[in-house]
Amino acid sequence: MSRATLSAVLLAITGLAACAPTLGPPPPPPFHEGSASSFRAEDFAWSTESGAGGIAGRLTYHQGRERYTCAKGTVILTPETPWTRRRMQALYLSSEAAALPADEVRARTPSAPAGDYSAFVRKATCDAASHFAFAGLPDGAWYAIVVAKPVSGNGPPIAVMRRATTRGGKVTSLAL
Repeated sequence: MSRATLSAVLLAITGLAACAPTLGPPPPPPFHEGSASSFRAEDFAWSTESGAGGIAGRLTYHQGRERYTCAKGTVILTPETPWTRRRMQALYLSSEAAALPADEVRARTPSAPAGDYSAFVRKATCDAASHFAFAGLPDGAWYAIVVAKPVSGNGPPIAVMRRATTRGGKVTSLAL
C-alpha cells in the first residue's frame, strides 16, 4: 500500500471515529481544578448555581440483621472539590463511599484539611422512613453524609458517606 493510500485510509478512519455516536448521558462537567491542600472558596463556586438536578436518597445501611435509621436526622451534601475529596479521604479513608463508627470519623477530624466550607453545604432532613431529598442542584459531584443510628438503640452511631453525581437536570437515586 502506498503512503498516499495509507494516509487517505487513516484520514477516513479518523473522520469516521469523530462522527461516532456516544452512548449514555453526557459526562458531568470537568472537575474543577484547585489545590487539594488548601481551602479555596472559588473551587466551590460551581455548586452555588441553581440547577434542575436533584438527589433522592434513602438510608439502607445495616449491620447483619441490625437496621439503621436517620429519621429526623440531618443529611449534609458537600460539593466535590480537590479539597473536599482530600478531606473525605482523611475522614472516611475513601473518597467514594464509607460506613464507619462516627467516633472514629470525629477522631480523625484534626488530621483533615481545615477550612470553612459551611456556606457551600446543603442540608436535608431524613423522614420517618429514612428518605431525604435535595433539589435545584447543578450538574456535578457531591458527597452525601449522614449519621445513622441502630433502630434497636444497641450499637454505636455510624457515619455513612457516599459520592453522587448529578447531570443532565435529572434526579439521581442514592442509597446510603
